[in-house]
Parts: sequence; structure tokens; C-alpha cells
Amino acid sequence: MIEQGEGPTVLFAHGFPDTAETWRSQMRAVAEAGYRAVALDLRGFGASYAPSEAALYSALHIVGDLVGVLDALGIDSAVLVGHDWGADHVQRAMVMRPDRFRAVVTLSIPFLPRGELSTWDGLRQQGLGEKYYAFGMMEPGADADFARAEETIPSILYWLSGSPSPGTGWDPIDPARHMLRPAPVTVPEWADPDYVDHTIRSFERTGFDGGLNHYRGAQVTFDLMSAYKGAVIQQPSLYIWGAADGLCRLFHPKPPTREELLPLAPGLVDVIALENVGHWPQHEAADRVNAELISFLGSLNLLEEPTGLGATSDTHHTAPIPSSGEHK
Repeated sequence: MIEQGEGPTVLFAHGFPDTAETWRSQMRAVAEAGYRAVALDLRGFGASYAPSEAALYSALHIVGDLVGVLDALGIDSAVLVGHDWGADHVQRAMVMRPDRFRAVVTLSIPFLPRGELSTWDGLRQQGLGEKYYAFGMMEPGADADFARAEETIPSILYWLSGSPSPGTGWDPIDPARHMLRPAPVTVPEWADPDYVDHTIRSFERTGFDGGLNHYRGAQVTFDLMSAYKGAVIQQPSLYIWGAADGLCRLFHPKPPTREELLPLAPGLVDVIALENVGHWPQHEAADRVNAELISFLGSLNLLEEPTGLGATSDTHHTAPIPSSGEHK
């Protein structure tokens, strides 16, 4: 877990395959604006708790981890920021614990309330059970496909981004345009080489199985969240997505408007589409994401509230986060 700055807390959650380091630019911007930025390695990633049982990676467990971080740091409430799986988990946190999480910014994953049918069963009904990328990632032994991190991390970063020529980037339902094709570059032009190296070294140390368990635990999330069927995000929210992101284009082929999404998130402030940006907005368009994040935080008037919460400056905690007990 890493943190920087002091003031009202902003808690960041990353996706696959990533670590807390993905948020360095956003954390620096948030800290300079007067907030306390905290980012954790989600369970199964980096230095965090990594149980082997896939059922322990449901959103209920991850939300428990987020609450545990606040408790461990003596923080009453936080604004959440999530990307990829982190976005999906923080969205569930908004529904389950509105007493602890006051607002949310999600990157690359739109919010869908728990419905009658899981995302996975819905995809199967559409005939995509053999095509949608995530089904293969749920299989036992799928980590072997990712094992050579020095090759697979650059491939995933490149093909999921807005860098490839139109029609050649990753397509989540076209196996021929999969994410593990050899990348033409070791470090995409938009990526910090130190970040890429850190990510490679992290997965060389941990392997990918823990991260893949977030996919394997997705049906468990659906099954356990029946009490939240139809529950929407009432708190203020912001959705940011890359217009060249294959996953977003699948989720919403037609760019969604705020008005269209308001029934799912009545507190939605805005929907920001980033042109020529793929699945990594926090890197590909860091300055724009930072500006939108700071503007959103400013709209919450958090800095006008009295706070007794302090923070260290850029402290790195290597101990595992406290352990508690769908969409991608």
C-alpha cells in the first residue's frame, strides 16, 4: 500500500494486470490539491494477501478489504477511484457501504446493477461463451498463458491501448486479436518505463494466478449479491472511458450519455470519453484524467469540511492489507 499527501482521503483500486503503482500520477495530483491519496495492491496482486481459493475474490471480500484499509488507517470515509477490476469492485462498495464511501470515479468499466442474470450467463446466451476473452482466463491453469511477464505485460499494455492501428488492437470477442500477441514495442510511448519495469518485476514475483482469481470469483459475486438486486449508486460519481478501448466499445457500442446512465447512478456528474485512448486512461491521458479527478473532488467540497485525518508523505507499506473474513 502506498500513500501521499494529507487531507480528505481518496482511495485508489487498480485492475488486471496491475498494482497500486499504476496510480502514481493521479496520487501526486491529488496530494498536491490537498487530499490524502491512498492506493492498495488488491488481494492477489503485488504485496497483498493472495489466498488460493477463487471464491475468496468476490466483490464482498474486496469491499471488506477496502473497509479494512480505512479501519487500519483510522479513516472514517473516502472517495473511491477504480480502474478495470478495481472499478467494478469500488462500484459494489458504493452500493454496499454508503456509510464509508462518499463518492466514486470509475475508469473503463461502466456500472451495471445486479440484475436477474449474471454478466457471464448473459454473454453465453448471446453465443459468446467461446469467444469472450474472460472465459478463458477463468480456466484452471490460465496463468501459464501469462507467465512470461517480460513479454506478456508489454503485450497487454500495448494491445489494449489506443496505440495500435485501427482494426488491429485488442478485441474482447475476437480471439485473433487477443491481448498476448507479441507487441511491436517494449514500452508504449505513453508509459513510464519505470512503471512497466515495476509491473513486470511484480508479476515475476507473484505470478498471475491471484489476479486471475478476480475473474474466477465473479460468479460468486453475483450469487452473493442477491440482496442488492437493482440497487443503484446514489452517491456522486464520474465515469471516464477511452473511446479506443475494445472493452468499452463492447459494453456500450454507442457512447453513453449522462442522461442515459442516470437511472443506474442518480448521482452521476458526468461521462467523459477520451478520444484516441484505450484501456489505460490513467497513463494514456494522465493529465486529462488528473484534471477531471481534481474537478470532481472539488465539486464535493471536501476541503471545506473539518478533518483530523493526517497522512504521511509518500509512505510505502509492504505488509499485506487486512483480510476480510462482475462485469469484466
